[in-house]
Formats: sequence, C-alpha cells, structure tokens
Amino acid sequence: MDTYNLRPENMRAPEHLNEKEARQSLEELDAKIKVLKGRANATTADSNHTYHEHISALEAKRTLIAQKLESSSTATESTWQEIKKSLEELGEGIRKLF
Repeated sequence: MDTYNLRPENMRAPEHLNEKEARQSLEELDAKIKVLKGRANATTADSNHTYHEHISALEAKRTLIAQKLESSSTATESTWQEIKKSLEELGEGIRKLF
C-alpha cells in the first residue's frame, strides 16, 4: 500500500511541459480532484482517509501549473512584441538609408 502522503507544500510543477501538455495536465488534475472530492463525501466522517490532504496537494500542483502556463504565455507575447518592435526599428533604419 502507498504510504506516501501528498502535501501541498511538497508539490512542484513539471519543468518539461509544453503548452498543450500543461493544458492536458490541468484537465487531468481537475478530473482527479473531482473524483477524490466524491470519494471524500462518500466516506464516513470518522474514517481514516487522506482524501482531503490529497485534494489539497493536487490543487496546489494545479495552481503551480496554471501559473507556469500563464507566465509562459506572457513571456511568449512579450517576445513577439520585442521582435515586432525590432523589425519596425529595422524598417525605419532602412528607410533612413534610402
């Protein structure tokens, strides 16, 4: 039996995920969280289970992946803005030459 208890403070977002994989991971985490919430609600109040800890850990991981996805899309947008600005400056420089 798995004795490892997941804790929110131990969660990390994977570094290798591209945007598509990150979105898929978020969907999978949402599904897992939904299942665990259902199980937690179906058990008796005094039972010895760790569903709530597991849910908290998965929600923390989901938050980290979502933040990483947002920061990567922001970085991509700023990169494209920098490229566009550089091209405009290059065009201005060429016009000044001729």
